[in-house]
Amino acid sequence: MYEPNVQRLLKIIQPDWQVLDIGGWACTFNRATHVMDSEPYATRGHYSKIGMPSFQGGEREYFTAATWIQRDICGREPYPFKDKELDYVTCSHTLEDVRDPLWVCSEMVRIAKRGYLEIPSRICETCLGWEHHRLAGLSHHRWLIEIAGNHVSFLPKYHLIHRNPRFNLPARLLRELTQEESITYLFWEGEFTFAEVTIHGVDALEQEFERYAGQFAERTGARVFERGWVNALDRLSLFGDSLSRAARRLRG
Repeated sequence: MYEPNVQRLLKIIQPDWQVLDIGGWACTFNRATHVMDSEPYATRGHYSKIGMPSFQGGEREYFTAATWIQRDICGREPYPFKDKELDYVTCSHTLEDVRDPLWVCSEMVRIAKRGYLEIPSRICETCLGWEHHRLAGLSHHRWLIEIAGNHVSFLPKYHLIHRNPRFNLPARLLRELTQEESITYLFWEGEFTFAEVTIHGVDALEQEFERYAGQFAERTGARVFERGWVNALDRLSLFGDSLSRAARRLRG
């Protein structure tokens, strides 16, 4: 969670508030009185194993083993809270991972009076080099998420984003992003709206990915290629991949 927003949350949350953190197993938000995650209480703080902070929001854990709810957050079973029972709900760097973020959003709006969402920004998720030089974003992220006003939109992270420089952004841009540019967040009161973005056909998908990446052409110093040249480069890259696979089979 973006640390300046953690400090803002600690000022917002009142001493007697009931707070649920959804998906907080790897790095717990300790001010939460309840945590819901598919992983168990006993192994919380997983990020410590990879050299990252294992908690935020102070050293004291307000939640306990009894208020740790281990379950599939996309399981289509209502969360174990009444309508607007909770004063606050947080969900940070989770919605991009899960198979049904719309269900998670609907339950957050149902059970809480207000809350906070945080996800990787679409620009960050479009950059190569975060995990691998040939992959955009992280391989386990399923969605490209954008927030406009009080609305959250979810575009499936189609695989074609990885294969063409027209559809992704270079690793050097990822390295230049500020911490705030690498995330998108929403503080909401009462409710927020959300929807999946539906795009039909490969041509329309390519146009959308190219439109988005094209916004950053000046910043990346990208050259503008004619489509025919880019397609030729695509074919050359695919041919190289085929040769590599064939060589591996021969060696095996």
